Amino acid sequence: MRKNNVLNGTCGCGNVKYKIIGKPLFTQACHCKDCKKSTGSSFVIHTMVLENDFQVNGDIASIELPTGSGKGVNAYFCIICGVYLFCKYNISKGRVAVRTQTLENSIEPQAHIFVKDKDPWIQITNKEICHDKMYDREKTWPNESLERIK
Repeated sequence: MRKNNVLNGTCGCGNVKYKIIGKPLFTQACHCKDCKKSTGSSFVIHTMVLENDFQVNGDIASIELPTGSGKGVNAYFCIICGVYLFCKYNISKGRVAVRTQTLENSIEPQAHIFVKDKDPWIQITNKEICHDKMYDREKTWPNESLERIK
């Protein structure tokens, strides 16, 4: 439950707990092949937050993984249960991408990206938020979020 606009999340075993103390910037579902492989699922949902608004407690480890941009991402996991909690894209300094489903209350995606790679049985009803590849952030994110990352 949200208290004072704080979002809370945890890994599977409870070793790692985190808080998002500011309003999230943007939430997106990614259907790219890299995200499918890292989750073992059809897509991942990431909530972007400012690094200064993100507080994590517990024992974590990280590994660098490839991305479509070629810049890479550092993925962070609980060292006990292995749950992938968040990542930091090397192309997005100062921001953290939280695995939305590790939050106590999930957030609905504002965009679906790389739908060209979407599994055919996944049906997205709101086609207006779908992007074949990556979107243009300046045209897609709320103005408030764009101002906060400047």
